[in-house]
Amino acid sequence: MKNILVLGAAGQIGSELVPFLRNIYGNQAVIAAYRSTPLPLDIMEGGPCENMDALEANRMHEVVMKYKIDSIINLVAVLSAKGEGNPPLAWKINMDSHINALEVMREVKGAVFTPSSIGAFGPSTPMDNTPQDTLMRPTTVYGISKVAAELLGDYYYLKFGVDARGLRYPGIISNVTLPGGGTTDYAVEIYYEAIKNKSYTCNLSAGTFLDMMYMPDALRACVEIMEADPSKLVHRNCFNVSAMSFDPEMISAEIKKHVPDFRLEYKVDPIKQAIANSWPNSMDQSAAKQEWGWKPEYDLKSMTEDMLKVLAKKLK
Repeated sequence: MKNILVLGAAGQIGSELVPFLRNIYGNQAVIAAYRSTPLPLDIMEGGPCENMDALEANRMHEVVMKYKIDSIINLVAVLSAKGEGNPPLAWKINMDSHINALEVMREVKGAVFTPSSIGAFGPSTPMDNTPQDTLMRPTTVYGISKVAAELLGDYYYLKFGVDARGLRYPGIISNVTLPGGGTTDYAVEIYYEAIKNKSYTCNLSAGTFLDMMYMPDALRACVEIMEADPSKLVHRNCFNVSAMSFDPEMISAEIKKHVPDFRLEYKVDPIKQAIANSWPNSMDQSAAKQEWGWKPEYDLKSMTEDMLKVLAKKLK
């Protein structure tokens, strides 16, 4: 990657990925694109930014030509729970932004990174140690769009030579930006509430295991897959990646080691619970490890320590 356009730069991942990329490739080499949500000040002042709608193909083409972009990181998406409120809109945003990125990179012979998700799996998928290649029949429009995006990425690579790559991200936990309507949001919110109120009401039930990853690992995984030797990649769209699998009781127990009087209560959201029940408990990451050396650095213990330390200062 030399000149990188980040679509959705104001989102949960984008707001941290842009500074991360600029630190590696240089401030002028990473262009932050956003639409309605304002960018953080450090991103606005740290390098090139463009206000654009990823659904407008001509505008994307214009920005790509202006900055001689060779790689697009497309983080534009309506997430799982939010997408169920308006399936047609979720489909349009998730798919049109993706195919626009693939088409413009087809023209310039560039690369595209589009994250997939554990949401691409469904209730008929093996739930434990979910294989890299397996049955995928998701029951949300978000998941359906992610399966379609994976297949389109492979198609554009095989048919047109677009260097399309991706990761099936689990729930992403950040101490910088709050999530935006996903099923795994509780795993971020619980830390904030532990610091602010020493209690949290969880919308998923005890015993609901889901794969998770701390943001530093998520950022590093994005760069590592895009920089991986293409001759070693058997898979491209997309690799199972994770760092840990836990349920609400496990994260609560870890928090209590630092906040002894923390209380966890439950008020289950039936929509989110149904979505979570259709997703894997844990994924097999052997393909990512073998093909490009993936290895997470954070587990539940080390992530909890860092989250609480950072948030204690942030929420003073």
